[in-house]
Amino acid sequence: MQRVEPAQLTPTTLAPLRNAAFRSIWASTQVANLGWLVQTVAISWMMATISASDLMVALVQASTTLPAFILSIIAGAIADNFSRRSVMIAGLTLIAAASLMLAISAGLGFISPWLILGLGFMAGCGFALNDPAWHASVGDILDKRDIPSAVTLMSVGYNMTRSIGPALGGAILALLGPLVAFSFAAFSNVAPLGAVWRNKWHVRSSPLPPERMMTAIHDGLRFTALSSDIRAAVIRATLFGLAAIVILALLPLVARDRLAGGPIVYGVLFAGFGTGACIAGLSNRYLRKLLPQEWLMAIAATACGICCLSLALTSSATVATIALAIGGAGWVVTWTGFDVWVQLASPRWVVGRTLSIYYAFLSGGMALGSWIWGTVAQNYSLTSSLELAAAALIVVAALGFALPVHLGVDGDQQGSDFRTPELVLDLKPRSGPIAVKTVFSIANSDLETFLGHMRTRRYAMARAGARDWTLQRDLRKPSEWTETFRTPTWMDFLRLNHRLSPADQAVFQLLSALHEGDAPPQTDLAIERTTDALRTRSQPVARVSRP
Repeated sequence: MQRVEPAQLTPTTLAPLRNAAFRSIWASTQVANLGWLVQTVAISWMMATISASDLMVALVQASTTLPAFILSIIAGAIADNFSRRSVMIAGLTLIAAASLMLAISAGLGFISPWLILGLGFMAGCGFALNDPAWHASVGDILDKRDIPSAVTLMSVGYNMTRSIGPALGGAILALLGPLVAFSFAAFSNVAPLGAVWRNKWHVRSSPLPPERMMTAIHDGLRFTALSSDIRAAVIRATLFGLAAIVILALLPLVARDRLAGGPIVYGVLFAGFGTGACIAGLSNRYLRKLLPQEWLMAIAATACGICCLSLALTSSATVATIALAIGGAGWVVTWTGFDVWVQLASPRWVVGRTLSIYYAFLSGGMALGSWIWGTVAQNYSLTSSLELAAAALIVVAALGFALPVHLGVDGDQQGSDFRTPELVLDLKPRSGPIAVKTVFSIANSDLETFLGHMRTRRYAMARAGARDWTLQRDLRKPSEWTETFRTPTWMDFLRLNHRLSPADQAVFQLLSALHEGDAPPQTDLAIERTTDALRTRSQPVARVSRP
């Protein structure tokens, strides 16, 4: 199977901005990002001044990432079954409401550590709804070849604001106070909400009704578990997030304790991180051309480790800012790589769920990491926490060679135009279970090739929803091989066939080419019945000839 690198899929990093809907939402999102970063600086520094607990400071990051771990999988199932645009509007409304409540609370003088964490959790719930739907919508708004550039632009845009947002936040906090910082964030969060409300985009509609939520979640989890590339990306992203979050979670303590600085120093350090991330994001396409993807990811994770070690050892603000620029570059290259892998390895029918599972695990890793490193810093020392995280990042960098991700053609899955077979029985959508059997006649000389294609087909069918898949060989006619599987209902059978990609269908064509006989392989469909059911008329088996 030919492997495709992201750099081969798009002619230019700026190509997605030619699309009006993407451009409008992307630009307004940067305005909201700027406000969010100003707010993050304000609440992180406020927590560091009103709470003596290092753990509470670290939990500021955890409060916004934990909801993604809890809610993202459900949000992904909603995004795949309903309007992704509506899900984005709901999430953005929740984020704007949390920022507004924080500004009002600051104005009334009612600010406490637990209120900060609670409203951070509320905003995190909004991000858990919006982020999977927005990232999944990129594939609806743009051509597939522009997806890597779009992901890079989204990361670059955030890190462009990160290069100025923290410094702006520190200045506003020092000169004008937290109320102005929170009010600025509240107003900025209205921008993406308005952009999504104004713009609409075409989404390929499914001829089938939405799935039930539990079924949709189960199908998304099954597809992710059976997709080796997505599974590897999720594992590595979770471990990277667990280790690398120490940079952002403990940065207020680095500014306060190691550098003896105030909010402006904290903002400058944060800006150094964002500047490095912005430069790396703009250079990302060229870096992918220069280096193999796995080497690039390993170097990026190592850069984050070097950043942690430098912060642990230096007492110079200049050295710390340079180290954070290196860490920011590694941060954006790594996250962009993981995001592109998951996007391109996922078919459209499940992309919201695979992205949400990816976000759930990496957010869970980041939330857990914030708690772990905050606990280590509180019980031992800030230096110990940063040094241990640096060692963990080196291990994560090496893990890529033991658990590689190969970006192949699996992501080219727009689904098939499957035609419902004609049946004698009048089946209802929930009729079932449905048993499917296809018989192949294979010569001995073709057995190895046949079994190789069947291994590929097994995973493709299982990802699409086939249950109890088996391959049987006739004991009396060894040349006859029977593929069997089940689906819980007739509707599940229809969904399975609509989900099969052109690549999956090509595998069946290869199997059919090995079939000996004048007619193509025959597929029999049957509905399972117990002996307790009352028979009022005959229930024949449907036979389908696959083209």
